[in-house]
Amino acid sequence: MIPLFLVLAGVVALGAGWWLLRAMGPRARVGRILAATPLVEVGRAVELATAGEPRYVGVGGRLDAESPWEDENGRLLVFRRSTLERRDGDRWVPFETDRRLVPFEVSGALERIGVDGEALDDGLIVVTGESAGTAAEIPDRVPAGTPPETPIRLRVELLSAVDHAVVLGVPTMTDTGPVLRAGLGRPLIITTLEPAEAMRVLAEGRQNTTRLISALLGGGGVAIVMGLAWLAVDALI
Repeated sequence: MIPLFLVLAGVVALGAGWWLLRAMGPRARVGRILAATPLVEVGRAVELATAGEPRYVGVGGRLDAESPWEDENGRLLVFRRSTLERRDGDRWVPFETDRRLVPFEVSGALERIGVDGEALDDGLIVVTGESAGTAAEIPDRVPAGTPPETPIRLRVELLSAVDHAVVLGVPTMTDTGPVLRAGLGRPLIITTLEPAEAMRVLAEGRQNTTRLISALLGGGGVAIVMGLAWLAVDALI
């Protein structure tokens, strides 16, 4: 009975861990894709686009643009997303987003490939600048009926023309040349962070949940292996 119980408990733990992982939303899915996608050289991505071979790959290199713009801090930017959010219980709810971008690309040693920045959504993983206040400070911008004391925060995400980044997408040939795009059921992903730091940013505010998921998935797998091994030994004896 004990080995069967171990197998059953392991299956339940795996199911619970998988359910929690799915419930964490699109950012968790971005993390799984980021961890599992192979990296290739920029030249290889260009070859895939030229051959019309649809593959979802990651490409590392320096971001560049013909006409970046200079922000108020003197940084040459290719993409900026500013989001105003209000506190609703234990959640931050966005209510205003401003995006600005120019055509940009990722460059390797010799080759370069464009990036479909218009498609960026949950797949942008960077260090986010934040400032906080209350609805009373911006009464003309918050949704009607928002109490003046409601906490408000501004989140700003940037990509600059000197950033080194990893870009994940499907290399596609267009009229203007090869471009990395969302495709094959996966989003366009860009991060300027090391893998461990990117995962930390994706799990921000949900560290306890991610620890529980890891424990359930790891413990469930161990329980199943132990139960099956126990059953195999009993069968041989």
